[in-house]
Amino acid sequence: MANANHSPLLRLLPSLTDAAFLLPVIIIYGRLQGAKLLLGDGDTGWHIRTGEWILANGRVPQHDIFSYTKEGAPWFAWEWLWDVLFARLHQWGGLAAVVLGSLLVLCFASALLYRLVRRHCSNDLLAFVITAMAAAGSSPHWLARPHLFTLLFVVLFLHILERVQEGRTRLLWLLPALTVLWVNLHGGFFVGIFLLGCYAGGRIFAWLVDPDRAAAQHALRDARPYVYAASGCLAASFLNPYSYHLHLHIWNYLRDPFLFKHVQEFQPTSFQHPGAYYYGPVLLLGVLAAAWSARERRFEQTLLLSAWIWLGLYAVRNVPIAMLVCAPAVARMLDSWLSWLKQAQLADWWNRAAAAFQELSAEFAALDRPWRLHLASAVAFLAAAFLHFLPAPPEKFIARYDPKRYPEKALTALGEPAQAGRIFTHDEWGDYLIYKLYPRLRVFVDGRSDMYGEAFNRQFLNVMNVKPGWGETLARHHVDTVLLPVDSPLTGALKESTVWRVAYDDGTAIVFRRNGFQLENGLAYKTATAGPLQSSNAAGPESGRQECRPPAPRGEQVSVSSHSEDREDHGGRAAARINSSNRDPRITNLNRRSESTCCGTF
Repeated sequence: MANANHSPLLRLLPSLTDAAFLLPVIIIYGRLQGAKLLLGDGDTGWHIRTGEWILANGRVPQHDIFSYTKEGAPWFAWEWLWDVLFARLHQWGGLAAVVLGSLLVLCFASALLYRLVRRHCSNDLLAFVITAMAAAGSSPHWLARPHLFTLLFVVLFLHILERVQEGRTRLLWLLPALTVLWVNLHGGFFVGIFLLGCYAGGRIFAWLVDPDRAAAQHALRDARPYVYAASGCLAASFLNPYSYHLHLHIWNYLRDPFLFKHVQEFQPTSFQHPGAYYYGPVLLLGVLAAAWSARERRFEQTLLLSAWIWLGLYAVRNVPIAMLVCAPAVARMLDSWLSWLKQAQLADWWNRAAAAFQELSAEFAALDRPWRLHLASAVAFLAAAFLHFLPAPPEKFIARYDPKRYPEKALTALGEPAQAGRIFTHDEWGDYLIYKLYPRLRVFVDGRSDMYGEAFNRQFLNVMNVKPGWGETLARHHVDTVLLPVDSPLTGALKESTVWRVAYDDGTAIVFRRNGFQLENGLAYKTATAGPLQSSNAAGPESGRQECRPPAPRGEQVSVSSHSEDREDHGGRAAARINSSNRDPRITNLNRRSESTCCGTF
C-alpha cells in the first residue's frame, strides 16, 4: 500500500475531492434543470448591464440608470466587482460564459467544503455524504448572481478559522484582505465578521463558565486574536466605492419590515418544499450537533450552529449558509456516534454494520487521501463547458431565458424600444427588459428593491393587486404599455377596462396598449383622440396628458452595445422577489419554481 501511495499513476486517478468538486455539475445537470437553474433570476441581466456601464464609463454608478420612475435617484451598485467580471465573461461568451463562471465558483466552494468536513471527520465516506447533503440543501439558491461568492468566502473563512484553532493564529490576518474582495463582490461581507464574532464569543463563554481559572484566563487570551481580526475585517470593509454609506444602506435595508413581509427570500423556511428533503435533515442534525459541541466544550461551534440554524429557519435566504456551517459539526458528531456503535452493546447487526462501514472507509481513505493532480475533475468540467458552446447543445446545456416564463416572443409586439412609450411590468420582467433592451428602454421597476424603497414598492404592489388608486399610479407615471403574465390579477382588470386594449397575447405574456397609442410601420404614436387614462375601478381622469417618451440619457447613461442583438443569449426562468400579494400562493413555491429549489442567502 505504501508503494501505491507514491505511484505516479495514483496522482492521476480521481478522488473524493474531485467528486466533491463536480457535485454542483452532477446536481444541476443530472438532477435539476441545467443551465436554466443558474439563470433562474432576472437580476443576472441587470448585473451584466451594470458591469458593461462601468466598463464603458470607468466608474461605479451613483444614481439609477435603468428606470424612468426613479431616474437619478441614489443607487448603491454594491456588487460592482462581480458586475464587471461577469460583464467581461458575457462579452466573451454570452450567458453560457456567465453560467460557467458561476458554476466554477460553486465547484470550488463544494470541494473546499468537503475538505473542511473531512478535517472534522475521520470517515471519508461519511464526510462526502454530509457534503453532498449540504450541497443539495443549498442548491435551491444556486443562481448566477453575486451571492455565490458569499458561499465561497464563508467556506474560506471557516477553513482559516479551523487552522487558527490548531495554533496557526497568523492566518487570521488573511481575513481582512479577503474582506476587501468580499465587500466589493457581494453585500454579505458582514457574515465573515459575524463568524469571527462567534469564535471570539465561544472563547469568552469558556472564560465565564470554566471552573479552572487558569484555563479560563487562557480562553480569554485566545479570544483576543479573533476580536482583532474582526476589527480588521470591519475596517477593511470600508474599502469600497461608497465607504461607510454602504454599511448604513445595508443596515437600513435589513431593518425594513416591509421587505421582510413582502420579499420572498425573507420568508420563513418551508419544510413542505421539495428542497426540505435535503436541508431538513441537516438542520435537524445541526441542532443535535450544537448540543454535542457544548458537551465537548466547543462553544464557538455551539454559537455558530445555534445562530445559523435560527437564521435559516427565520428566512429562507439563510439556508445555504446554515448548510455550510452545519456540515462539519454534523460530520464530527456522526463520526463519534459510529465509533460508539462499533463498541456499544447493541444487536450484532448494528455492531457489524458500524464496524464494516468504518473499515471500508479506512481502506478507501488509504487510497484517497494521497495528493492528486485533480485532472479528472478539470477534464470533466471542461467537457461540460464544451457542451454549452456546441451549435446544437443538449437541452440542459442551453443557457437561455426560458420563453415559457419570460416574455421573449412579446418583445416584438412592443415595437422599437426608443418609440414604444413607457412600459409597466412586474419587477422580474423588468430585469429581463433591462437585459434585452437597455439602454434603448427604461423600466418602471426591477429587482433592485432596496433602491426603490418601501413607498414606491407599495405603490407597485397596489397596481399589481388592483387596489384602489392603481389607475392613478399608471397615469402619474405616464404608462402607455402594460406587459404582464396572462394570469396576473391586473391582467383581468385591464381586460375589463375601456381605456386599455389587448395588443398581443401568446399565452405566456399579454401586452396592453392605452387606447390611442398605436404602432404603424414599427413606430409608436398617439392619436389626437386619445382619451383620459383611467381604470375600470373608476380612477379619476388624467388632465394635461402629454406625449411621453423614455427619458433621454443622462450624463451617466452612455450607450452600451446590446449583446442580445449580436448573439443569441440564453437564460433561465426567474422569480419575482416581491410578492404581488400577501395571499399569493406562489409564496409557498419559493422563487416560483416547480423543481426542488428555494432561495437562500443575502
